[in-house]
Parts: sequence; C-alpha cells; structure tokens
Amino acid sequence: MGASVQPGRSLQAQRVTVSGIITCCNEETHIAACLESLDWCDEIIVVDSFSTDRTPEIALAHPKVRFFQHEYFGDGAQKNWGINQATSEWVLILDADERCSAALREEIETRLSGPAPHDGYNIRRRCYFLGRVLRFSGWQHDRAVRLVRRGKGYYANRRVHAGMVTVRPVPVLRQPLEHFMIECFHGYVQRINLYSYWGAAQGWRDRKRSGLVQVLVRPLWRFFRGYVVQLGILDGLRGLTFCALQAYASYLKWSLLWSWYENAERGRQPALPPFEEDPAVWSGLDRIRAARRFGRGTAMATPGMRPASWASNDAK
Repeated sequence: MGASVQPGRSLQAQRVTVSGIITCCNEETHIAACLESLDWCDEIIVVDSFSTDRTPEIALAHPKVRFFQHEYFGDGAQKNWGINQATSEWVLILDADERCSAALREEIETRLSGPAPHDGYNIRRRCYFLGRVLRFSGWQHDRAVRLVRRGKGYYANRRVHAGMVTVRPVPVLRQPLEHFMIECFHGYVQRINLYSYWGAAQGWRDRKRSGLVQVLVRPLWRFFRGYVVQLGILDGLRGLTFCALQAYASYLKWSLLWSWYENAERGRQPALPPFEEDPAVWSGLDRIRAARRFGRGTAMATPGMRPASWASNDAK
C-alpha cells in the first residue's frame, strides 16, 4: 500500500513500484516513444512476438528494459504472460502505439501514493487517425483497464480484443493514454483483415453461429452506430472512413465464420490459429473468476466506477 504524502518527499519516493509492460511486433516506428513515456517506471517489460525489424534492437538499448520474446497467441494471452514476468506491485500495460503522457503519469503517481488505492484503474484513450484526434465515432467513450495491482487483474481468454477482468469495479482516471491507432492506412487495413480472421476463429471455438443477421445486419448496425449514434459524422472524412472500416471488419469476421460452417458441412474444416494452452497463463484469471463467484466482487459500483470486466473498442 502506498503511504500518505509527507512534506519534503517527492511522489517518486512515496509511491509503490510500477512495472511498465509493452507487447509488440514489428513496431520500430513506435517503440522508442512508447519506452520513453514509461521511463519513470521501475522496470519496463517488453514482450516481443519475434519482430523482424529493429524493434528488439531499440528495446534492448533502453537501460530499464527486460526483453522477452514469446509466441503470440492473442493479446490477452500475451499480456497475461507479461504480467507474470513483472516484479513490481503495480503493472501499467501499453501497446507500442500508445503513450503515457506526463499528465497521466502524474495522476497515476498521485493515486498510488495516496491512502488505500483501488486494485485497478480504467484509463481513457485519446485516439489519433492520420495525425488528428477522433473526437467521436465511438472513441469518445473508449477506455480500458490498463493499471492494476499485480495479481488483481488478468485478461480474458480470447484470441483478440480481450478485456481485463478484475474482482471489483474500478474507477476511471481523468487523464488519457495517447493512442496513435492509424498512422498508415494500408497497415491498418492489413490489421483489420488479421483481426477479423482471429475474431472468426474465436467465434468458431465458442461455437457461435453466423447467418444473414450476422453477415448483413451487424455490419450495417456497426456503421450506423458509429457514424450516426456515436456522431462519427462530426469527424468529417476521417469519421466516415473509420466507421466504414469498422463495418467492413464486422462483415469480414461474420462472413468468414459463415463460410467455415458451410465448408464443414462438406467435410472441410477451417485452418485456425493456435490458442494459448499453457495453464500458467490463465491461472491468474481462474483465481479472479473464482473470487467473483464466491461473492468478493459483489460491491456496488459508485459514480465514476466501471464494471469489473471491461473490453475496449472492437476495432483497435
């Protein structure tokens, strides 16, 4: 637990220890700035999915980095594996295209230096599309649990878009992460194709079905929700493009899943990506869910709190 702030002592001396965790693959254009934004942490753990560019070289040059390479089985599995390597009391988890601003750092250190901090915190994300903030299109509500006391939160067992699971609801910090989501349009479309494949594989594994509603209605609703309900129209051409891409991602995932069931009836099984089967990666998640089942997570949420399991936007 962090002690109360005493006169003449800095927040750095007062707060508990924090491990920064970055999961990445081929992020040479982002990794240096991400590392710099976490330089205040007591250690930085980089979990690399066998990059073929200069990402490992750049990460290893940082004096606080503990560098690991681990096969990628999904964002939840990779982040849980990183949490298991941490040695500090708290972990702050970033993707390589995110930055912890000076204002967010100050808020985190103030929270952790005060009396009786919570076991985790939701963090808003300010999303950038080709150098400009997406003010609407669904991203005005985006947040994710990224700061958690070690052992008090783990990611769900999903191949893609896994949310952090905690025992109790967690409050939302005021300052956002800076999320440079789309700087290369071509690269983002490639990511959508890959994530849609992974999402379809998760649906197959969960025995979800796909038909006319999923293939037609879901993408149309996805576009209408982002562009009209969530005011993407106010983001101009960026909003139109972004919302259309989210509809395309939904169509691709559900149509791919539908095609697999059609082929299965003809005796052709889909080629699925591998999933993480190591029990050690999911043991922490099992403990969290057991605590919730036995009633230790039943406290009512107070204003500013978010549910104990909170997933970020589908289209990252």
